Amino acid sequence: MSETGHIDETGDHGVLAGEYVLGLLDAAEHAAFAARLRVEPELQAEVRSWRQRLGQLDAEFAETPAPSAVWSRLERRLFAPDASRAGLWHSLALWRGLTGVAAAVAVVAIGLNLAMPRPDPNAFAAQLVAALSAQGSNVQVVALYNAQSGQVRLTALSGDKVPDKDYELWAIEGAEAPKSLGVIKIDARNDVKLPADILARFGPGTTLAISLEPLGGSPGAGPTGPVVAAGKATPI
Repeated sequence: MSETGHIDETGDHGVLAGEYVLGLLDAAEHAAFAARLRVEPELQAEVRSWRQRLGQLDAEFAETPAPSAVWSRLERRLFAPDASRAGLWHSLALWRGLTGVAAAVAVVAIGLNLAMPRPDPNAFAAQLVAALSAQGSNVQVVALYNAQSGQVRLTALSGDKVPDKDYELWAIEGAEAPKSLGVIKIDARNDVKLPADILARFGPGTTLAISLEPLGGSPGAGPTGPVVAAGKATPI
């Protein structure tokens, strides 16, 4: 696991291009990548590939008018004071909502230029993405899985440090018990190396979840605090 935002530019072009397209790079990284993009055809191809693949997520969902009650619910969720999050880990509504994670990822991709040539269909066959969030929580994280390195890179879009608490990452396969991937930082990019037992089964449908725990992480084998973000890995 790493708490640094530096990226290995010698072998991580695919992930770097994905973070550029998703808008996850900070100002300095974005400017540096944009400068390289102007002169490196390989990076230009990577960016086109990411834009095309993310854009295809929109095609999976038919356009449906939102119910009239949606706007009032959105306003309450966005502007009302935070409610207690203690029961989120056991919330049936939360886990049912994870089945729509592709829609959340599609929202992240809004605004991308979709008028791009079709890329090599095998270029990113092993890459996965998960959009982690939960109702009542301001923690929003994008997770990118690199099959070659066996790492999950976490980039927080929002979230606050909590005094005397740590955030802990979990991997969940189906109905099995959550397995800890360690404590993470909400204010820094994290590169998490997957243990062999999790790596062997990690793939589309695997759930990544973040819980709020005592300092140092959960004192038990499973999460003890509320889940503040969760999402399923999906191919891109």
